[in-house]
Amino acid sequence: MRADQPKAKSGYKMESIVKNGHNKVSTAFKKPEVAVSHLREGIALLLSRWNGLQMAVQNEWGGHDSLQKSHQLVLDIFSWFSQSKGPLYNEDLENLLHESLLLSFNTEIEDGSIEEFITSRSFLLIF
Repeated sequence: MRADQPKAKSGYKMESIVKNGHNKVSTAFKKPEVAVSHLREGIALLLSRWNGLQMAVQNEWGGHDSLQKSHQLVLDIFSWFSQSKGPLYNEDLENLLHESLLLSFNTEIEDGSIEEFITSRSFLLIF
C-alpha cells in the first residue's frame, strides 16, 4: 500500500466509483451494509429500466402480485451475486432471468432483451 493511500478501518470497505469509463477510488469509507444496500438499489434501478420486465409488471402477466414478483427478482439477482462461491458467468444470470420470467410472469422473452440487459454498460459496472 502506498503511503498516500488511506487505510481501511476494521469493518469498513473503500468504495470504488467508476466515472467516465475510468476507475477512481473514493476516499470515503462505506460500511458493508451500505454497500449491500447500494447494490440492491442498483439492481432494482436497472430492472426498472428494462422494458420487457416493466411490460410484464404493468400488464400483470404474473397476476395481481406482479410488482411483488419483480421485487423478488431483485432479491434473487442480489442473492446470485452475493451467495456465489465461485466465478459468476453471464449465462447463469441469463438462465436465472429466463426462468424467473417464465415461472413468475408466464412469459418467454425471445427478443434478445435479456442478453442486452446483461451486457449493458450499466449492468456490467455492477457485475
